[in-house]
Amino acid sequence: MPAAAPSPLYPAIAPYRTGRLPVDDIHTLYWEECGNPSGVPVLFLHGGPGAGLSPQHRQFFDPAYYRIVLFDQRGAGQSTPLGETLENSTDLLIDDIERLRALLGIAQWLVFGGSWGSTLALAYGQAHPERCTGFVLRGIFLCTRSEIDWFLHGVKMFFPQENARFVADIPEAERADLLHAYARRLFSRDPAENLRAARTWSRYEGSCLHLLPHPEVADQFGSAAVGLGVGRLEAHYFLHDSFLSEDQLVRNVGRIRHLPAVIIQGRYDVVCPPVSAWRLHEAWPEATFKIIEDAGHAAFEPGIASALVAATDQFKRDGTL
Repeated sequence: MPAAAPSPLYPAIAPYRTGRLPVDDIHTLYWEECGNPSGVPVLFLHGGPGAGLSPQHRQFFDPAYYRIVLFDQRGAGQSTPLGETLENSTDLLIDDIERLRALLGIAQWLVFGGSWGSTLALAYGQAHPERCTGFVLRGIFLCTRSEIDWFLHGVKMFFPQENARFVADIPEAERADLLHAYARRLFSRDPAENLRAARTWSRYEGSCLHLLPHPEVADQFGSAAVGLGVGRLEAHYFLHDSFLSEDQLVRNVGRIRHLPAVIIQGRYDVVCPPVSAWRLHEAWPEATFKIIEDAGHAAFEPGIASALVAATDQFKRDGTL
């Protein structure tokens, strides 16, 4: 058999510091720092909402150069309580980022986010452009109603079997409005019903991330630990249009157009179709725009991972993207 291609990622590392940050009477956030304590700060924003961190997320950055900051957003990963939707909104997540930045004594940082992480990166940057040195954005999600409708109803054009499993527990009469049908189950008073619906929702997303099948990822997304965060929080944010006005992130891109950025997008991304990345680039022509021809949505597909590492390396070399 031919040798496996070398990974584009940097070697695995462990945090040199971790902590827990109470942000209100409900939520406590897990955060960690990796790499060089005296290095250039970079903030990693995970997807979902609710997907949480993976140790691999640390590996997009040269640990000798970067001070790598990662955290689990409200209701996600090791933050508590898992899957909690109370006091959970985009503005509050932006406030959390600022609170973490102040706690760590960081004046500015490079902001790195994919999928929902790209959404939050844009929203944060537009709220606090003076705190950002640039952006690395992947799998763009602008949180428009058409994108939400596509996720719920359009993905079945490419993943019909997976969609059939997604809607199997929803009566035919409710399938025209899957978001509210799922919300009734995700936020009912029955914890078993909540968990079953959350795991089904999350597994559906995990089954559609890659160009080629990765059943182990679908299984991971279908676990209780991931499913409660992804299923409940995605539905919560979708129900509220992600707490953004329609097309807000495109309309306000002028607030960050002066900053360097790269937009990296899989050609066959079915979860967040490339048209959103193109619309962002049309509004932000100064940003570098890279289509990865042999990739879907997932950050760890080889072409996307290589492009992400190349972007952080370029910023390391010359401070631009």
